[in-house]
Amino acid sequence: MTKATVQGMDLRALFEPRSIALIGATDKSPWSLNTYQNIKDSGFGGSVYLVNPTSPIVHGERTFDAISGLPEVVDLIFVMVPTTVVLPTLRAAVEIGVRAAVILTAGFGETGPVGQQMEDEIIDFARSSGLTVLGPNGNGFINAAENITPYGLPIGRPLIEGTVGFVLQSGALASSVLQFAQSRNIGVSFLTAMGNESLMSVTDVMNYLVDDPNTAVIALFLESVRDPVEFRRIALRALHAGKPIVALKIGRSVLGARAALAHTGALVGDNAVIDAAFEQMGVIRVRSLEDLITTAGLMASLGGGLPGPRIGVVTPSGGASEIIADRAEDEGLVLPGFSEETIVKLGEIVPAFATVQNPLDVTGYVVIDRTLMRRSLAVVAQDPNVDFAVLLSELPRVPAADPSLTMTAYGESARNIRETDVPTVVLSTVLTDVTEYGRSVADAVEFPHVVGGIEHGLTALGNAVRWSALRAAASATPEELDPFVAPVDFETEPTGIWTEHRSSELLSRNGIPVVPSSLVGSMEEAQERAAAYGYPVVLKAVADGLGHKSDIGGVRLDLRSADDVAEAYDSVLATLADVGATGAAALIQPQRPSNGLEVLVGVVRDPVWGLTLAVGLGGVWVEVLADAAIRVLPVSVADVRDAIESLRGIALLRGTRGSEPVDIDALATCVAEIGDFAYRLGDRLQALEINPLMVRGGECEALDALITWSETSSETEEVS
Repeated sequence: MTKATVQGMDLRALFEPRSIALIGATDKSPWSLNTYQNIKDSGFGGSVYLVNPTSPIVHGERTFDAISGLPEVVDLIFVMVPTTVVLPTLRAAVEIGVRAAVILTAGFGETGPVGQQMEDEIIDFARSSGLTVLGPNGNGFINAAENITPYGLPIGRPLIEGTVGFVLQSGALASSVLQFAQSRNIGVSFLTAMGNESLMSVTDVMNYLVDDPNTAVIALFLESVRDPVEFRRIALRALHAGKPIVALKIGRSVLGARAALAHTGALVGDNAVIDAAFEQMGVIRVRSLEDLITTAGLMASLGGGLPGPRIGVVTPSGGASEIIADRAEDEGLVLPGFSEETIVKLGEIVPAFATVQNPLDVTGYVVIDRTLMRRSLAVVAQDPNVDFAVLLSELPRVPAADPSLTMTAYGESARNIRETDVPTVVLSTVLTDVTEYGRSVADAVEFPHVVGGIEHGLTALGNAVRWSALRAAASATPEELDPFVAPVDFETEPTGIWTEHRSSELLSRNGIPVVPSSLVGSMEEAQERAAAYGYPVVLKAVADGLGHKSDIGGVRLDLRSADDVAEAYDSVLATLADVGATGAAALIQPQRPSNGLEVLVGVVRDPVWGLTLAVGLGGVWVEVLADAAIRVLPVSVADVRDAIESLRGIALLRGTRGSEPVDIDALATCVAEIGDFAYRLGDRLQALEINPLMVRGGECEALDALITWSETSSETEEVS
């Protein structure tokens, strides 16, 4: 799949046209005037035609009555006609050979059923005719790298070109994003607001930008992810291509119960799944527009991420040093102590009253000796304990009395930064606009990008480090994402809630280690099976649809004699009768030693991302720590091991106070096999929970299991 075509759509004709026609151009519409002016101001080298059947002159230029009267077949039409005229306009364009359209017009699916019907008609026509459509209800796009800007809102000039491509699911935010990027001297290669995504989606544009040589970083504002499988595939393409994706995904919500799995459902919330999914894909998730733009700008300036978390900081301010130290800790960045050699060298540079430490405050003496910062930076960047350096500095806002001194000072600083042994990031103290004068100085001396403000700057630094780590650890490739898996065979149609006995049988038949168990229908049979297993044993309640047995006192432990079994059986069956349970029976199992650790392994179906695996400490630790690591299926053993290593309770698994450590590799393999099994269960699986999975050293064994299936269409009809 090439840059030119995505899912059969010709994106080159859309985003790289050499001729454009504005259909419905009129002096009465600011959208029309903005679009026309933006195209003309961009230096677009192709033809621009205005189509208006009633006004011979629009925007001071000659118009054409109809698209059929144009002197050539244009690559792109920009449609601004009334809602009811959009489809006839598209038909007329396709008849003469037009292959791409931007529909600015609103009033379609966003307005309700009538509008949606009209939008569906456009979709059907576009698909049948091969027309590539962006919109409707969109502003158009800015292809700054190619000087093509058919965009309906004002664009500030000069438009700063760069390597960040923005794809936004909000037209109203597009201008603010563009304005902030320009104010921070962050160059844009591409920007579009998607509108209603009737035919073309965010993933289509992402795919285009992964292959776009003018784009180094992709920045997304997402309200929803319409095709998670395609999103994941393209995100992995970008990761392996070395193109960071930074995303602001809104809609952080708290999840209620998922199916019947109280424990797993409580641990796996919508927001946690988004975080996990993005991490697996190598997508950096941010929480604000400022962080979206600042992080994208930093990563574009670096050509990727940063090599590690250890930073060496040079500042002219003690207060700034303290703020940086706090924020670095927030972001998981490390401020290592300088080596002895570095301390000696810095002691020869900074004033005697300065303290040589990291962050390094060269003090206000920098006003007297303007070389302090850059000489100190050269030493800090050589320290073997440092992965990258940070220089706290600002671009000038207004000309000094002698501008030549400014140029000389910034030129020398820029040269020193380019020559440092490790990457150096320039960070401003606060988030302020870069002025035209500051930009002119930076351009003249090739001063590096200045990241805006300590608060958002440290977030960006942490994001850049995390992205590099995610890329280094990436195991799945787009081709390996969704391998063929053999589905599980069922003896009976899966439906409703499968309690422990049926769930355990299914797990065992498919290679998952499960504690032996026997379903018994009488006290005598219970005693017989207990004797066969050997005491002590466990007796559990069984009934149709009974999910959590312990909630009704349906689990009896440490039964050491036939009398214990008899008493437990009678008690449990009486409890089931009291609650009106049907299919009442009991399950007998050998009781396992208590010297292992209990692990919870659960799979739930997220409404967007599909089957999602959660692993955490089980037993009482579920309630105490609420500690789970989440991954979207399918997963590899390496994915699961990373998830386990991220748990807050990992020390318990590694062994504490003389307890036997868990073989993490063996546990990761077992959990990955459970995840693979759940994935093979297919679309009917709603939830699966093993709680606990007992782990001793390198041995794993499921002691309890529960599976919930989604309703079939016939079951849903019966309920309704």
